[in-house]
Amino acid sequence: MSDELALDFSPFIKVYKDGRVERLLGTATVPASIDPQTGVQSKDVIISTAPLISVRLYIPKSTSTESTLKLPVLVYFHGGGFCIESAFSPTYHNYLNSFVSEANVIAVSVDYRLAPEHPVPAAYEDSWAAVKWVESHLAGTGPEEWLNRHADMNRVFFSGDSAGANIAHHMGLRVGSEKLACFKLKGIVLVHPYFWGEEPVGGELALAESVRKMVPDLWKFTYPLTCGSDDPLFNPGKHPKLGELGCEKVLVCVAEKDSLKDRGWYYSEVLKKSGWNGVVEVMEAKEEQHVFHLFNPSCDNAVAMLKKIVSFMN
Repeated sequence: MSDELALDFSPFIKVYKDGRVERLLGTATVPASIDPQTGVQSKDVIISTAPLISVRLYIPKSTSTESTLKLPVLVYFHGGGFCIESAFSPTYHNYLNSFVSEANVIAVSVDYRLAPEHPVPAAYEDSWAAVKWVESHLAGTGPEEWLNRHADMNRVFFSGDSAGANIAHHMGLRVGSEKLACFKLKGIVLVHPYFWGEEPVGGELALAESVRKMVPDLWKFTYPLTCGSDDPLFNPGKHPKLGELGCEKVLVCVAEKDSLKDRGWYYSEVLKKSGWNGVVEVMEAKEEQHVFHLFNPSCDNAVAMLKKIVSFMN
C-alpha cells in the first residue's frame, strides 16, 4: 500500500496514488430504530438493486398502526460534497428524527452512490430514482405500506443540505421540466446549498484563496466530466430551464460565516429573474458556519431554523 497522496481534500476525503480512497468523515452508521426521545420510527428499504439504492423512511409517533392519518412527505438528500456521508450516519439519523417529530411529516432519506467510485451524475440519477419511487405510491398501491397509508401526495417537499441542497434543487427542476404530473411538489428547502460559478458574487473575492480553490476543485474531483464551475449542475443561474422549477415556493437557508453564503443569496436572485412564478425567501443565521445545525442542533439558531422550515412545510 502506497502512502503517497494523489488528492487531499482534508478534512473530508483523501485519495492515494494506488487508488485507495480514505473518507475522514461521515463513515459511521446507525441502525434504523424507534427513537427513544421522539418516538419516531425508522426503517431501511432497498428501492433498486442495480444500482443499489436505499432509503431510510421515518414516520412520527402520531401514525399509530391503525390510523390512516395523511401527512406531508419530505424527500431528504444528505450533504457531504457528493463524496462522503450517508442516509444512515448518526448526523442525519438524529437530524431527521428530530425533524420528523417537530414537523409531523413522513421523511424519505435518500442514500445515493458517492464519488469518486461513482462519479456525478450518479448521485442525481439515484436521487431521481428515489423521487420516482415515491411517486409510485400515488394511488396508494406502491411497494411501501407506510407511504401507501400515510403519505399525502399533494404535500411533497424536497430538502437537503450542502451537496444535498444542490440535489434537491435539481430534482425540483426535473419535476418541473419533465412535467411530472404526479405528486404535488409544494416546496423546496435548500440549506447552505453547494453552488458555485466562474464569476465571484457577493463577498467571494474576499474569501481565502484556499477556499476559492477548494470549492471548484472538489466539484471537479466528484464530476471529472464537468465543464467547470459554470456547469448548470453547479451554477443554477446557467441552467436554461431554471424558470421551470416544479414547485410554488422555495426557502433558502444560509449562514453568515459560511463561504457558500453568497451563492445562496445569488440563487434566490437568479431564480426571481428566471420567469419562475413562485415565491423564494432567504433566512440567514448570524455568526454561524456551514451546516452548523447538524453539529449543534440544540443551539438557538438551529432551533429557529427548524421552526422556520416546519412552518414553511405546514
